[in-house]
Amino acid sequence: MQKAHAALLPPRDVGDSVETLMLHPVIKAFLCGAVSGTCSTLLFQPLDLLKTRLQTVQPSADGSRRVGMLALLLNVVRTESLWGLWKGMAPSIVRCVPGVGIYFGTLYSSKQYLLRGHPPTALESVVLGMGSRSVAGVCMSPITVIKTRYESGRYGYRSIYAALRTIYHREGHRGLFSGLTATLLRDAPFSGIYLMFYNQTKSIVSQDQLDVTLIPIVNFGCGILAGILASLVTQPADVIKTHMQLSPGKFRWIGQAVMFIFKDYGPRGFFQGGVPRALRRTLMAAMAWTVYEEMMAKMGLKS
Repeated sequence: MQKAHAALLPPRDVGDSVETLMLHPVIKAFLCGAVSGTCSTLLFQPLDLLKTRLQTVQPSADGSRRVGMLALLLNVVRTESLWGLWKGMAPSIVRCVPGVGIYFGTLYSSKQYLLRGHPPTALESVVLGMGSRSVAGVCMSPITVIKTRYESGRYGYRSIYAALRTIYHREGHRGLFSGLTATLLRDAPFSGIYLMFYNQTKSIVSQDQLDVTLIPIVNFGCGILAGILASLVTQPADVIKTHMQLSPGKFRWIGQAVMFIFKDYGPRGFFQGGVPRALRRTLMAAMAWTVYEEMMAKMGLKS
């Protein structure tokens, strides 16, 4: 009798079991950000390596420091093979995958808590972007230091763990967070300015009236424009950060690095490596946001 009664009951909705397995929206945002960070990091790591090398190029015999990006690219391929362009890939992945996830997770939760559904103003976008990036920057600072040193070619760490242990033993906890202030002065304004321009340019185009297939293209285009503007504003801080992370004993505070760069390189020194960095940051951010928004849409969440 019980079996017959059970047979008459409607089958349990599959959605009920799926609902119990649903992740918290912030976790979903973290996972979407981590996936987008992985894709963009794998593609654009060579540009990051070239940027680091250009910022720390050594003077030639005639005292000249000017080296073109193409010449440096060919030199790396000739002396370190094609895979040499992906040197520092491991710390980049370890840094960017959770780092981008932390950024998007923090950004999503902040928007839900502070905005409560209404679109952000330009100022709110700046504050949200800067706050979210600062959280991610502090969390991933030790890996950022290792990544920069790998890319410079000056350090021969056997692994990320060995690098962490060596830096801690030789330089203490300060070494793991060297250049943190400069990093935040670079990343927080970049993310704030980027998010402001990205949201503002997206608001100009009404996506409700666009074909679904065109939305990713529009998002990518908005990301490109926002990335170029944000990269130009924050390039000097990136150069200062690189020098401080490579020579923490030499540069104990930002002013020392600023004076060194100005004395040895001149005003141009604050924009060394600007082209590969602008290309990488612009393309990486545009791709990360495009992938992130597409994945969030698939999960039924508003980014």
